[in-house]
Amino acid sequence: MEQDFAGKVALVTGSSGIGLGAALRLANGGAKVFVCGIDDAHNAAAEKAASGLNMTIAKVDVSDEAQVSEWITAIGKAEGGIDILVNAAAIQTYGDLTTTDSAHWDRVMSINLRSCFLSSHHAYPFMKNRGGGSIVHVSSVQGHANQNGVLAYATTKGAIHAMTRAMAVDCAKDKVRVNSISPGSVRTPLLEFAAQEVVGPGNDIEPAIAEFGAAHPIGRVGTVAETSELIAFLASDRSGFCTGGDYLVDGGLSAHLGV
Repeated sequence: MEQDFAGKVALVTGSSGIGLGAALRLANGGAKVFVCGIDDAHNAAAEKAASGLNMTIAKVDVSDEAQVSEWITAIGKAEGGIDILVNAAAIQTYGDLTTTDSAHWDRVMSINLRSCFLSSHHAYPFMKNRGGGSIVHVSSVQGHANQNGVLAYATTKGAIHAMTRAMAVDCAKDKVRVNSISPGSVRTPLLEFAAQEVVGPGNDIEPAIAEFGAAHPIGRVGTVAETSELIAFLASDRSGFCTGGDYLVDGGLSAHLGV
């Protein structure tokens, strides 16, 4: 693979799914990549996947400011700056207005939304001192339109779009670009969790995955590699005139009227 990120220092939150895919793409492109995740099994799998690459995985609770600050500050000081931040850590939850209680709401807000602010807040000074950088938030097509029963999750994804715009406007003066991507159904542990919720415990999830894919005009679910390439583009100088935007990678899902 072309060394399009040689000499770059990249941080990625989320050690599985889209986060891991982005981290591997950046590392294969020559970046020195630091990944954080809270799940021990996912972190161990990420360590295995990173074999031979310049990639370090740490256990960090992205909703805890003290942990986030310590992780980012140590890297920024040791590396002399930060060039790229990918915020991919998230949880998928379900509930409508009647079934979503305040504890559920606060947990989703903390992990899916607050974490993006915290990591960006603490990484930004190191990007500014570097002379610029790129932040990519992983949102969702559900930030644009929703299925039933995803009140808290969808709220965080829509808020990421607004946060991306606000951050982009504020950070442009320091040559720090901020964008988001909105995937449709992509084969990740989160999607497999969603499929298991549909079919019930112990049942085969493949029919549900196929049904998810059929809802997209392109006829299938997406791959982590496809989302990773979009993230890599937005993280690179090739997208130097792109900031404040949200980029769909949804197989045409949001373009289709299901009637």
